[in-house]
Amino acid sequence: MAKKTKKDILKIVKEEDVKFIRFWFTDVLGQVKSFAITDNELENAITNGMGFDGSSITGYQDIEESDMIAMPDLDTFAILPWRPNEKKVARMICDILNPDKTPYEGDPRYVLKKALKRAEDMGFDHFYIGPELEFFYFKDDNGTEYLDRGGYFDLTTLDVASDLRRETVFALQEMGIHVEYSHHEVAPSQHEVDMRYDDALKMADDVITYRVVVKEIATKFGVYATFMPKPVFGENGSGMHTHQSLFKGSKNAFFDKNSKDNLSDIGHSYIAGLLKHSKEICSLFAQTTNSYKRLVPGYEAPVYIAWSQRNRSALIRVPMYQPGQEKATRCEFRAADPACNPYLTFAAMLHAGLEGIEKKYKAPKPMEQNLYHLTPIERKELGIETLPDSLGQAISITENSLLVRKVLGDHIFQRFIALKEKEWDDYRIQVPEYEIKKYLPRL
Repeated sequence: MAKKTKKDILKIVKEEDVKFIRFWFTDVLGQVKSFAITDNELENAITNGMGFDGSSITGYQDIEESDMIAMPDLDTFAILPWRPNEKKVARMICDILNPDKTPYEGDPRYVLKKALKRAEDMGFDHFYIGPELEFFYFKDDNGTEYLDRGGYFDLTTLDVASDLRRETVFALQEMGIHVEYSHHEVAPSQHEVDMRYDDALKMADDVITYRVVVKEIATKFGVYATFMPKPVFGENGSGMHTHQSLFKGSKNAFFDKNSKDNLSDIGHSYIAGLLKHSKEICSLFAQTTNSYKRLVPGYEAPVYIAWSQRNRSALIRVPMYQPGQEKATRCEFRAADPACNPYLTFAAMLHAGLEGIEKKYKAPKPMEQNLYHLTPIERKELGIETLPDSLGQAISITENSLLVRKVLGDHIFQRFIALKEKEWDDYRIQVPEYEIKKYLPRL
């Protein structure tokens, strides 16, 4: 696809009557930050960027070094379909620069770019990502009152959110995001809209766009959408199963037609890297205290560090929808959730896999039995470990990880650890309703 030029953007803005352009970027935790400029300022902004106060952004600069520049990526220009058709509003996703125009080391987008450069240096032209983000619709943001009682793939009157999904798909398509399909998920009022796989940087941009679009369309219908990993006790949580593959030109580096499982040595080593480093990167792909309410055995949330084909109880599986097809050969990492920062998460997954390739890690034997049905002793005998069971445990492992420090760089690494340690401390001193009900009457 041809790259957009400044001339292209200015022409679209004039022809489409765009009056405001919102500049998007994320903080360290993946929350979208935004400010708007007028069409009259756009030409200068494209050339020179727009200055802002970085000290007010979570995980960014200290107040004495707060001047930052938001430099828009021209290829991310898109008109926001939920805004008025007259005097339209567009958005552009930005790279964050220092005042001297060098990349800012605290920019999550830059973290992913550095990871992709490592892959490129190792001979891989494309890191393809296909994430599946699940979410819930509720009546409002004050509680968890369902809109429907539908189940997986239901097409019944119970699935009253079909129109919501329909409008969401149209909005995503208008913003240049290729949607493959949408459907009701397992839990009541839980849904999924699947984007077609793409290069990792575009996909990370698409993920933050997807989350905004889902919420905006829900608001338009007078309801609330949430990507909270586990909003309802006793029901499946929301995951972000992440399909990934590496290509050299048009050749899938994961594919080997002569291999019994059609996986190349590179594919096996990549999977081995993801498995070996999964505990270290867990606080990135499951970054909230609530994430670990989802990461428990059962509820289709893999916590056991193993891989398989077909078997959804393993942390990583190799999907078999099109066995023997080169372009379809990939691995699916199943533990991530949609509340993560996609730039950091995709970068961490890529680095973990590249470590496996570079150091020729050997993948363990695939586990095809249902791991949930094994006893702890049986899993121990098979050498199957588990992911951390809390944010506190996850962050303590991350804190000692040389790999994650390499992924994030010192700036983000230190700030991310500090933010998550504070979040864990704030969480663990709370007295939840569960403890009041359980202990107050009898202690």
